[in-house]
Amino acid sequence: MLYPERRDMLFRESLVPFAPADLHYGLRSEFMADKCLEKVNLVIGAYRDDRGQPWVLPTVAQAIQLYHDDALQNQEYLPIAGEQSFCKAAAHLLLGCEDSDMQNRKFSFQTISGTGAVHLGAVFLSKFLAVPKPLVYLSDPTWDNHVPVFTHAGLSVKHYQYYSTETRLLNFEGMIQDLQDAPRGSIIVLQASAHNPTGVDPSQSQWEQIAETMKSSGHFAFFDCAYQGFATGDLMQDSFAVRHFFQQGIEMFIAQSFSKNLGLYGQRTGCLHYVANPGSEASSTVQRVASQLSSLQRSEISTPPLYGAKIASLVLNDKTLSKDWLGDLATMSERIAKMRAELQGRLEELGTPGNWRHITTQIGMFAYTGLNESEVELLRTKWHVYMLPSGRMSVAGLNSRNVSYVADAIHDVVGKVKVRK
Repeated sequence: MLYPERRDMLFRESLVPFAPADLHYGLRSEFMADKCLEKVNLVIGAYRDDRGQPWVLPTVAQAIQLYHDDALQNQEYLPIAGEQSFCKAAAHLLLGCEDSDMQNRKFSFQTISGTGAVHLGAVFLSKFLAVPKPLVYLSDPTWDNHVPVFTHAGLSVKHYQYYSTETRLLNFEGMIQDLQDAPRGSIIVLQASAHNPTGVDPSQSQWEQIAETMKSSGHFAFFDCAYQGFATGDLMQDSFAVRHFFQQGIEMFIAQSFSKNLGLYGQRTGCLHYVANPGSEASSTVQRVASQLSSLQRSEISTPPLYGAKIASLVLNDKTLSKDWLGDLATMSERIAKMRAELQGRLEELGTPGNWRHITTQIGMFAYTGLNESEVELLRTKWHVYMLPSGRMSVAGLNSRNVSYVADAIHDVVGKVKVRK
């Protein structure tokens, strides 16, 4: 026998059980195998055009051509902190202030998109935050990768009230109360715009109150910014919360992704920005934090990938491309807003039980439909319409050819089944 059975294997079944399959990609695989011609994928958060196809932004296509036409480009390693022309432009895009205002208070690291930025910040905080056993507070609900990223970094996770299932709006009073009650020095994870999964954001005045609560409670802010410009088409509006926190002198991490707003999904292009409190110690603090982030980045990925950062840098730093990019952002955000309006209108026309105004009051890629798990299951098994069991829908999967079909499907299943116990 070439490979005799070994009963002393280190990785025994009891030590290495099967991990649960990823829900998103499991549903994606099921969708791909579905033979129904009318099937609709409302699971994965990636933009699709009105033909239901992936869309390469015209400005990104131009940047790619410029990159390949440049004979001086090469494939050498980037520095540990990444492509600094990209990082500098990314920070300016978020914070909107001049270099002289930022240089003593912040440092930026290129990361493996937004997920890598959250991870790098989480590992740093688990090692260096000056609070014994710090708690991470996430919104309820939140992006489902937040919990494993922070727990894998060794941090304990709790949740603050955020979404009201009754009103389908922000539970602002509950959120503020939970932030006030959290132990001083807690890590509060906030989504800057187009909250995933609910599509419900605080107003600007509410963000101002949140910032005031964060300062008075001595919490550390950790922003996740995955949809700047993609949410409303307005870069300034989508980064209001981050800019306000910066202006208020609040110490924070900001995880920034260019997957959605540049369509660089597969390039995994992102940044982690550290912003220190203002004052005489700021520059020294930034340098020390940057040194430890460099050490962590070096041990985990050595240096970040080159291609996506080069393309993003061209778009962000070229005046013509950056101006044209605003048109691309408007194209995406306006199409999604149109699909929201058409879905709501069709449901109301059909007389579907319930109030569907939340479809258009929510913003961004995702809609929290209010459908229960059993209704979602019936949508998939009877109508071949796929979304997450929570009822979260990727609005980008809707188009002029399928939006009426999806509305008919929702109308058919609403109230037909109860939540399974």
